Amino acid sequence: MQGLPFHIILSLMMVLAVPAAWPEGPFVTAAWADDDDGDSDSDSDSDSDRDDDDDDDDDDDDGRGNGRGPRSGGEGSFLDRLFGRPSPAPAAPAPQPQPLATRAANEIVVLDLSAADLAALTAAGYEVLGEVQIAAAGSTLRRLRVPTGTTLETALANIRQLPSGQAADFNHFYRSNQGIVPACTGLHCAFFDQVGWVPPVAEQGACHQITARIGLIDTGINPEHEAFDGGRLTVLEIDGQERTPSGAQHGTAVAAILIGSRTGRAHGLLPQADLLAVDAFHRAGRDERSDVFSLVQAMDRLAEAEVNIINMSLAGPHNVLLEQMVERLTEERILIVAAAGNDGPRAAPVFPGGYAPVLTVTAVDGSGRIYRRAGRGPHVDLAAPGVEVWTAASIRGVRTKTGTSFAAPFVTAAAAMLMSARPELAAAEVKAFLQDTALDLGEAGPDDVFGAGLVQFAPICAAPANSAPALLD
Repeated sequence: MQGLPFHIILSLMMVLAVPAAWPEGPFVTAAWADDDDGDSDSDSDSDSDRDDDDDDDDDDDDGRGNGRGPRSGGEGSFLDRLFGRPSPAPAAPAPQPQPLATRAANEIVVLDLSAADLAALTAAGYEVLGEVQIAAAGSTLRRLRVPTGTTLETALANIRQLPSGQAADFNHFYRSNQGIVPACTGLHCAFFDQVGWVPPVAEQGACHQITARIGLIDTGINPEHEAFDGGRLTVLEIDGQERTPSGAQHGTAVAAILIGSRTGRAHGLLPQADLLAVDAFHRAGRDERSDVFSLVQAMDRLAEAEVNIINMSLAGPHNVLLEQMVERLTEERILIVAAAGNDGPRAAPVFPGGYAPVLTVTAVDGSGRIYRRAGRGPHVDLAAPGVEVWTAASIRGVRTKTGTSFAAPFVTAAAAMLMSARPELAAAEVKAFLQDTALDLGEAGPDDVFGAGLVQFAPICAAPANSAPALLD
């Protein structure tokens, strides 16, 4: 370009600087795709802002900003080539968050290990980090540190080869299913109506005389929140370690859906019920999690307190100790209600929701549409409101919450109402009744998306005392 006369270069610059003027008409109006996320914005998420669900703060999903700078093939790059200027280096991609750990780095948890086998492991370099008595199992639960230089896989295989080492597994982590916190769009009443909730008044008799005791395993709870004024909330302790306490956001929200005061803004489904809560979570840096050592203790603590139902709005990997504890509590007529998880429709089942005895709950919005991040599969039993549900904030006031975590307490409340009216029913029969009386959603009959359908409260009060639910396969 250095050999071109100056007037030619100037002419080229003037042509490039003047944008083309097109007449207005039907082919030049702005248009956005009509997405299926239920909001009225021009993005592809389910909130009411103008951004997508990517991790940057622009309005695209590729991390490049607002598109005003030079781009490949645009005017900026052409002028750079015209005058021999070097093109700017492409922006580095935004750093992606590291995946959270799924288990403790050097720990094995084992139940019912004999004294001889424990002595052999100790001699081999294993260290007992903690041990507690599990009344439901009639044995001792131990947390062992693996010797330096031994992989977890090798350690687990070696322990399971011992005569009393079959009930051993990694110390898996479990996390609350908080999901996203979208914009507020409604009040709790709409969700209560959606499930046919019947207000607890004296005229309804035994149906609302809640005698079933509800257990909750979650993060911390703020008992001073106005949602629990006059309520029957008891916070139980477990033999914990010196760990940083968990926050109170998730646990307070779930507890308020269950027993929030009728006089406050965080109105609960069963404000007169007994709720016994265990904080099994702790903080590790920026991560808030539980582990199987704590979960088994929490489940045992609630069983000792003679609860009838346990709400577990949490999820993690399969673990043999967790599975055995679920089976033991089910045999003791304790129903476990768990969240289906928020890892997306193609994700593998999460646990404890993936275990057969558990009543596993997915989330729908106010129109009965499935929560787009909810887990799916044959293990899903029921659906309940879980998108932008009004409940208590951690310190004061209310806010909306989204996720399968917040759908689970709707089903827990329905189960508590049924077990109070029909105390003779076993856990499996309670599960079958709620499935039989659910409002079918999606494909006809039970399916992998909604399970048997949307839980309904009204049939609980209408059911005759001698009606026997049919157990579903």
